[in-house]
Amino acid sequence: MAGHSKWASIKHKKKAVDAKRGKLFTKLARAITVAAREGGGDPEGNPSLATAVQKAKDFSMPKDNIQRAIDRGTGEGADAAAIERIVYEGYGPGGVAVLVEVLSDNRNRTGSEIRHAFDRHGGSLGEPGSVAWMFEKRGVIVVDGDRYGEDDLIVAIDAGAEDVVEDGEALRVLCAPSSLSAVRAALEQAEVEIESAEIAMEPGSTVEVDEDKAGTLMRLIEALDDHDDVDDVHANFDIPDEVLERVA
Repeated sequence: MAGHSKWASIKHKKKAVDAKRGKLFTKLARAITVAAREGGGDPEGNPSLATAVQKAKDFSMPKDNIQRAIDRGTGEGADAAAIERIVYEGYGPGGVAVLVEVLSDNRNRTGSEIRHAFDRHGGSLGEPGSVAWMFEKRGVIVVDGDRYGEDDLIVAIDAGAEDVVEDGEALRVLCAPSSLSAVRAALEQAEVEIESAEIAMEPGSTVEVDEDKAGTLMRLIEALDDHDDVDDVHANFDIPDEVLERVA
């Protein structure tokens, strides 16, 4: 999954640029609002909200904006009630499975636009359940494998991480979604620099994609990720890092 984790790093840097332009804050606020509506406004008892809030902080979203988003989720605001969480499933070039997590106030419009993105970039939108079975929800923390070794990450295991996996130049720390905040805190206390930390849908197996299809696949992934209603995109591609850097 070298290409997969490399894309996570590229996406994180891309979102940092979007945050500076203010483009990302609407997505972050929407994710916080829905997480608060679904599980309550206390991050201590709501892992999804804790992750959404931490992600917003990572991109320097102001505290007042974060609190307003939580308040919308726990209050009676019509805008919060109108937003629903939708998952679209499909296939990209090379037979890659793609999961698209969406937060939308207009299911019909969003569905049409997601389908168009798949069609335009050589993919196809599938039926519910067509690819979801290939993925498992996990907490995933990525650190630089050149700077750190597995011994540096023992603190993560002590804090509840289940595994540390070498993935190209990266090390991926895997844990239950509910343990993500504690594992991240343990790494930060040990002064381990974190490249990204998120609740992700981890694929059970990957599909190797050759360079001929890699460019088209990554254009599909980027088009989905750039959509205003898309919260996250997950896929089971395996693309060599040097190829991914050329096409991403």
